[in-house]
Amino acid sequence: GGDHTITYPILQALAAKHGPVGLVHVDAHTDTGAGALGEKIYHGSTFRLCVQEGLLDCSRVVQIGIRGSSYEPDPHKYCREQGFRVVLAEECWMKSLEPLMREVRAQLGDKPVYISFDIDGLDPAYAPGTGTPEIAGLTPAQALEIIRGCKGLNIVGCDLVEVAPMYDVSGNTALLGANLLFEMLCVLPGVKTL
Repeated sequence: GGDHTITYPILQALAAKHGPVGLVHVDAHTDTGAGALGEKIYHGSTFRLCVQEGLLDCSRVVQIGIRGSSYEPDPHKYCREQGFRVVLAEECWMKSLEPLMREVRAQLGDKPVYISFDIDGLDPAYAPGTGTPEIAGLTPAQALEIIRGCKGLNIVGCDLVEVAPMYDVSGNTALLGANLLFEMLCVLPGVKTL
């Protein structure tokens, strides 16, 4: 639950302890906006604020599932300029993400990493209960490949955001969100699984 602004104070606290952290960010949107409706802090500006405060090790930021309409001709320019790896949703369509996650693990190394998973990274056919759905997203199986692909990383925290149950009378979005959080707990360092 919660919108993506919740990640901002969490990363402030983690960076105070660990220094700038790496990030595996699953989302339909980069959340690097400069502001909205006259406000600097909102759910679409989280990671720009984190960059500005030096909370992220930008060479170790990977954004996966990015898609959707934009008001700019090059909507991912800011992210690339910071050194983020941006993996568009269309690069993920109809394939396993295990090879991608091998690359991600190599890129992130053994320094501290945070996982931030926006439920709208998934296609709204699977997760309609969110405020900013975008078509042509990831599948639940790909979400599991991403999370399970983080096993072995030095994960210092994680979140799952933007679940809005009132937009999904079936309850599937909340069920999916709960299962993805469980999977994140299973890949934390020191957790033994079968």
